[in-house]
Amino acid sequence: SNVKKYAHSNHINIIYMKKIILFFSVIIFLNSCSATVNSAFSNSGKPLTVNDKVAFLDVNHKVPEGAKKLGTAQFGDSGFSTDCDFNSNLIKARQLARENGANIVKVTDKKEPGLWSTCYRIKIEFYHYDGNVTDLPQYQLQIN
Repeated sequence: SNVKKYAHSNHINIIYMKKIILFFSVIIFLNSCSATVNSAFSNSGKPLTVNDKVAFLDVNHKVPEGAKKLGTAQFGDSGFSTDCDFNSNLIKARQLARENGANIVKVTDKKEPGLWSTCYRIKIEFYHYDGNVTDLPQYQLQIN
């Protein structure tokens, strides 16, 4: 009788452990689906509104004279990232820019998806510019 009780409680413990392992596996997988973003702002301006325009300057576009650098960011790959194409990263960068008062998102380096990564890995600098950012030669964001 004691052997049956022990075997039954052991079986319940194994089922319980499997559920815990499954739960944590799902949490880890969901966290690993998004791209990694590391940002640092030495200065922050007044946050911008959704109506404030933000210019995207690609690698070949020049930052205008007088623009003040506020910070940097790096978008990488966590290994299972899914929302990390060039435009998705820029949309996230625009949100970071607005939160910190930047109206220029400047791409300084970009690595396209390849054999070891499904993501665009990009380095970005954020600037605040007092002029009209819509007049700057810039990358046109493709909205899917």
